[in-house]
Amino acid sequence: MKSLIWPAVIIALAASIYVIRIQKEMVDFAVYRTAAARAMDAEPLYRAEDGHYQYKYFPAFAFVMAPFAKIDPEGAKAIWFALSVGLLSTLVRWSVRGLPERRLTERTLIWFSIILMGKFYAHELNLGQTNLLLGVLLTGALLSEQIEQPFLAGALVGLGIFVKPYAIILLPWLLLTSGLAGLGVALAVVAVGLTLPAAVYGWQGNLDQIVGWYRTVTDTTAPNLLVAENISLATMWAKWIGPSPLAAQLAVVTGLVVLGVAAWVMTRRKDITDAGYLEFGLLMLVVPLLSPQGWDYVLLLGTPAIVVLVDRWKEMTRPWRAITAVALFFMSFTIFDLLGRALYARMMRISIVSVCVLVLVACLANLRWRKLA
Repeated sequence: MKSLIWPAVIIALAASIYVIRIQKEMVDFAVYRTAAARAMDAEPLYRAEDGHYQYKYFPAFAFVMAPFAKIDPEGAKAIWFALSVGLLSTLVRWSVRGLPERRLTERTLIWFSIILMGKFYAHELNLGQTNLLLGVLLTGALLSEQIEQPFLAGALVGLGIFVKPYAIILLPWLLLTSGLAGLGVALAVVAVGLTLPAAVYGWQGNLDQIVGWYRTVTDTTAPNLLVAENISLATMWAKWIGPSPLAAQLAVVTGLVVLGVAAWVMTRRKDITDAGYLEFGLLMLVVPLLSPQGWDYVLLLGTPAIVVLVDRWKEMTRPWRAITAVALFFMSFTIFDLLGRALYARMMRISIVSVCVLVLVACLANLRWRKLA
């Protein structure tokens, strides 16, 4: 009986939050429903007249969301919210259970994850976004790699690319951990997914949709560059020195440095038990930095990175413990409701969240340097 108390409390709390607040929101979920309805009628998915709420994902994912377009909007929102809460629980639990040689208890790490990443989880649920679905697929790939199931790991990464294209960042990691078998399956899934919409649109129509996707992503990058919640490297430099070719170049250089750190971490995997976990967490953490439209709530993908940093915190040297704690604090608690309008705006103008994520990348690299993870 006691084992049912906490699930019941969580369900009741989630239902209350949905009725009071989230039911009136979920604006991004409406984008998926609209795209799904268009896909079923073979209509163009990518339309400039949709403004800020343009569909920016591959055509195949619009068909995945088709069942929600057949349900009335309110019912569809309620079902998606319930699924998202379940995905959130799965993401956190899998992130904790996948950590090799845990020092802290599972419950402790779950609570730290909720506290430190709660801001991003809440924003995701409020928007009705799909990053939780992506996180579960990719964390599933991590767990599959850990039990030596390369085909499953590859399939899950391939599916993740259709939920959010930036999952492509995991392909080098997949090759390293699951070999050519895993990479081959991922690429096969991508190839199939890119061609399947041709069954509805025809070959030329499907090609037109893919071109439309690319055009939409590139055309909407500049208007979103200086939005407060955008934490990409491109935004960071644009906020610091103004939008310019120099800012774009510095963003590219910084991105290459970040990827270089990730590559270096992978070269230091010898004698590390399940080395793929830290590498996976690092890559997931930097996704919103590298994406030109890297919204802050995408940081929820970095849950595994936060789990390993918290778990190994006591084993860091004192300076690194302090650096990690400060970066986690400002990343997690730079919140409008806590700081107020003026201070929050000032913190976002200096890209404090982006800087903290870069610091945490260095902290993860330090863990690998000391062979703690």
